[in-house]
Amino acid sequence: MTSFTFKEQSVTLPEKKIKKGDKAPDFKVLDNKLNEVTLSKYNGCIKLISVVPSLDTGVCNDQTRRFNEDANELENVEVLTISMDLPFAQKRWCGNSGIDDVITLSDHRYASFGEAYGVLMEEMRLLCRAVFVVDSNDEVVYTEYVQEATDHPDYDGALEAARSAA
Repeated sequence: MTSFTFKEQSVTLPEKKIKKGDKAPDFKVLDNKLNEVTLSKYNGCIKLISVVPSLDTGVCNDQTRRFNEDANELENVEVLTISMDLPFAQKRWCGNSGIDDVITLSDHRYASFGEAYGVLMEEMRLLCRAVFVVDSNDEVVYTEYVQEATDHPDYDGALEAARSAA
């Protein structure tokens, strides 16, 4: 069993982890207008799903900005950033940060994404840092669960997987 930490403190994640080749689980999250969104909204598109604990922290800020910079170079790819931040906070953060190529989604109401993808940190009800790439047929083609939530993911690996999934 892999150990996951947040600021070097052990955290408990759901047992189930998504693997390459799995069918992407459905989820229910909120967009910045409080509309419910599920995986099916992005049918036919490749999804690069960037998971962060909170947009208002350094590494999460960097991660979201990095994927935003590369998003417009990816064909038929929707870049989704999912966190437990409230939709209002996500919208404000995007506006203040000039983020317009990444779609921010909130898992705060249901924790549906966190449970389905095995990223919900039980002790603090935040999502651990992870990246998933899901192809246009909803097959998972890339997964990365970052063991220490304050570390950066492998940006290049995720971007290459998204480009290859086309």
